[in-house]
Amino acid sequence: MTVPVLVTGGAGYIGSHAVLALKDAGWPVAVIDNLTTGFRFAIPDGIPLYEGDIEDGALLARIFAEQGTRAVMHFAGSIIVPESVENPLKYYHNNTAKSRALIDAAVSGGLKHFIFSSTAATYGIPEVSPVTEDSPKQPINPYGMSKLMTEIMLADTARAHPLNFCALRYFNVAGADPQARTGQSTAGATHLIKVAVEAALGKRDSVGVFGTDYATPDGTGVRDYIHVSDLAAAHVLALEGLIEQPERSLTMNCGYGRGFSVLEVLDAVDRVTNRTIDRRMEGRRAGDPDSLISDNRRIRETLPWVPQYADLETIVTHALAWERKLTEMQPNTN
Repeated sequence: MTVPVLVTGGAGYIGSHAVLALKDAGWPVAVIDNLTTGFRFAIPDGIPLYEGDIEDGALLARIFAEQGTRAVMHFAGSIIVPESVENPLKYYHNNTAKSRALIDAAVSGGLKHFIFSSTAATYGIPEVSPVTEDSPKQPINPYGMSKLMTEIMLADTARAHPLNFCALRYFNVAGADPQARTGQSTAGATHLIKVAVEAALGKRDSVGVFGTDYATPDGTGVRDYIHVSDLAAAHVLALEGLIEQPERSLTMNCGYGRGFSVLEVLDAVDRVTNRTIDRRMEGRRAGDPDSLISDNRRIRETLPWVPQYADLETIVTHALAWERKLTEMQPNTN
């Protein structure tokens, strides 16, 4: 069963992949995006785009009426951790206050299902890795806290109204659509694989390695990298799960359950590109844990989710293909 879905932030990195996953699976889908960080070209032909803000209740009501919206996938927000520390009120506005407005509009509009783009940053620096969904939630920055606050709002709302939700806590999202229809397009992005393929193509002189004295096999931080298309597929399956069991809400980690170090990632980029990226060794960044790996048993047991691209070199290959395509496009295309 499919229902009309509104994707917030659907012109952004992960949101645009979710739009493709929904469209490919035959779901009716529309997008709202203020295009502050999103790109018009990331939205497939034939998908309605409403250029506006999720805080605009009148606009949301009009979209719901015009599209017959029954579910929301919510990706809109700000995502840069250091910026959240420097400008916390921006993050509590964009990620928390605006999410509250969106949830309010969804309840008022009679929507039944809400998929939320959350983050492993809700765990802070976990004492144990892999991390389960029941691990303590102790965010160490406003980004993680702003996302956790939205999870709490959704849980409280679901208890008070006929709305169920799924919060998906992402680990390190990487890669691009295998058909190179969309990918990570933001200038100055901080994602390691994005930065590394930029360096491999000569767009950067080097890649910074922040910390070489972690308690890991090679001394660099270990992270759980998940292909963005596998993540998008999880969103569609989660929505199906909410529709099948409307009395149930879900909170699940999205990762592969295994990690790679910074140096292992850079070595993979070297292999795929047949060149050596210049590594610039720097000091640790505040708040970076030694290792952050998901325990993904819950999502595997709850949903029929079978990752298709759980291979580091495949992730790098797709990211590289998209970066090359971006190079061919006009700079700052919107």
